[in-house]
Amino acid sequence: MPLKLSLKPHEKFVVNGVVLTNGDRRASLVVENKAAILREKDILHQDEANTPSKRIYFAIMMMYLGPEDSTAHYNEFALRMTEFMNAVTNHEALSTCVAISKDVMSGQYYKALIKCRKLFDFEQTRLSYVPSSVPADAANR
Repeated sequence: MPLKLSLKPHEKFVVNGVVLTNGDRRASLVVENKAAILREKDILHQDEANTPSKRIYFAIMMMYLGPEDSTAHYNEFALRMTEFMNAVTNHEALSTCVAISKDVMSGQYYKALIKCRKLFDFEQTRLSYVPSSVPADAANR
């Protein structure tokens, strides 16, 4: 089944590890066969992988875009996912982690990336939590 991409002017995207940039106008591309494609909004740079769920996402993204070095990226994914699952008790988040792991094990990296984005919201909720007994300025220290 072909994939149709509608690109904004100057939008970047990656196809099989090659970074491409759209021109000055909106454009549509149709990809007729299987390829590893990520739009600019789905690309996470290494320095942006600054939370546990983003480190998981980055490792999956690298497996998706660069299968030639997938062993090192898989090991990083397994380590980060294990750490995350050991730190989390929320049933829904753990179920999402299991689903992500199943997708990774079956080579469905893009599906795993989509599911991993759900962990961003879960994590953001937990990281921005400030107990009511702690003054707001103390939480920012």
